[in-house]
Amino acid sequence: MADRRPLIVVPARFSASASALRYRAEVGARALLEAVYAAGGEPLLMHPADPVDVPSRLSVADGVLLPGGGDLHPSWAGQQAHPSEYDVDVEQDAFDLAVAAWTLAAGRPLLAICRGAQVVNVALGGDVVQDLPGHRHRVHLAKAAPGTLLASLAGDAPEVSCFHHQGLGRLGAGLTVAAEAADGVPEAIERPSGRGWFLGLQWHPEDTAATDPAQAALFGAFVAAAGQSAPQGGIAKTES
Repeated sequence: MADRRPLIVVPARFSASASALRYRAEVGARALLEAVYAAGGEPLLMHPADPVDVPSRLSVADGVLLPGGGDLHPSWAGQQAHPSEYDVDVEQDAFDLAVAAWTLAAGRPLLAICRGAQVVNVALGGDVVQDLPGHRHRVHLAKAAPGTLLASLAGDAPEVSCFHHQGLGRLGAGLTVAAEAADGVPEAIERPSGRGWFLGLQWHPEDTAATDPAQAALFGAFVAAAGQSAPQGGIAKTES
């Protein structure tokens, strides 16, 4: 029997337009989907819709990847709007927050990237720093905390590609900081006592996963965990 690719659900992102598509679109970052596929997973973009249906729709997922995107509406964390906010979409927010809550409760492997990490934090009762200078369009070294999942996969000082103007504020229940920037800003979070595999990253590992083994290892570990949890068996790989 052929090996099977774990099915990785990625919530699509609403887009006002996209090349070759005449009107509004739903999209996923190509580098992100390629990184999942290269790690052995089968990425599946999921249409964001009614949060009530998340449990039944996500039942097919072996793992879930919450990607980057626009800002969360500040009201989800009880905060006021900031002039720097952009691409806020409460329909997208409601779906992502429901996805995060269900995935964590179900113990399915979850990789949360940039906005995704902030979604998890807010879903668990945390909030965000709404304007964080100096962390956009930046590549720098992050300091991983000893003994963390992150350190075991990417080493003590991974080079990270950042593109976020917001950051993790008050941490949600059960979350701990797994890495920091030189200025003390959290760059990664983990949930040591939670069910299932979880890693939240403020940076974009997909930016350099094709050339940086440390970033590729993050996707590899995530997909491997999804394969171990795989309740549905995934999608058959093509034999080479």
